[in-house]
Amino acid sequence: MRGLDPLGLHGARLFVDDNARTEFILIQRTLQRLMAFTGHTIDDVVNDPIVKNKFLGYYKLHRQINRHSEALELERQWNPLHERGPAPKPREASIDAPAR
Repeated sequence: MRGLDPLGLHGARLFVDDNARTEFILIQRTLQRLMAFTGHTIDDVVNDPIVKNKFLGYYKLHRQINRHSEALELERQWNPLHERGPAPKPREASIDAPAR
């Protein structure tokens, strides 16, 4: 009676893949990080319109940088050799369109 535990039940064996990757999850606390960078508290941001606009500008900058870095990362994954595709063809003048 191999595989029985003291209660007489078979223990489940989990298959462990040796090639399994470890994924790390990064918790992003954007607002707290921006408040620490600007040196303001949440009360300052809520009550002072000047601080609120300054904070909003930093937040928009943060979002733009994140989007750009994500786009670059996706491009790196899709095109690991960093090759550019064929150059776009020049537009030909159509017969119906008036010349400028």
